[in-house]
Amino acid sequence: MKLNELAPAPGSIKKRMRVGRGEGSGKGKTAGRGVKGQKSRTGVSLIGFEGGQMPLYMRFPKRGFNNPNAPKLAEVNLWRIAQAVEAGRLDISQPIDAAALKAAGVIRRELDGVRLLGEGEISGALNITVHSATASAAQAIANAGGSVTQTRKPRPQAEDAAQA
Repeated sequence: MKLNELAPAPGSIKKRMRVGRGEGSGKGKTAGRGVKGQKSRTGVSLIGFEGGQMPLYMRFPKRGFNNPNAPKLAEVNLWRIAQAVEAGRLDISQPIDAAALKAAGVIRRELDGVRLLGEGEISGALNITVHSATASAAQAIANAGGSVTQTRKPRPQAEDAAQA
């Protein structure tokens, strides 16, 4: 086979349909868009419009609130840290923080901080500094002989009592 003999398989290449190029083309006049009106034009966006009926997204009640100022945290489970320790990417004799977790490839980016979750088990005693940790994660590390330092400021007790 030579370069000048290369050709696509028969029937695999099809000519592009040229719409709006005369009645004889089979796709002339309205170019397959039906008749006149907004939908026959380009740039139409009628998503969610239900012909004047109250749209579905307006019929359902709105629930909850998405706080745009909430800190975006990188979440890490205990099993993920244990995996990095076993692979030799994390040294448990050194203090562990967000920069160490990132360098070890445990998290992709630090974001606003790291939240430690309690899924999995940890064997060695490690000293870790994170933004926040779940109670189960802190308990598991304490049971292994380590410590968790949280950089998040705890809410004052007066606010908790006022909300109750």
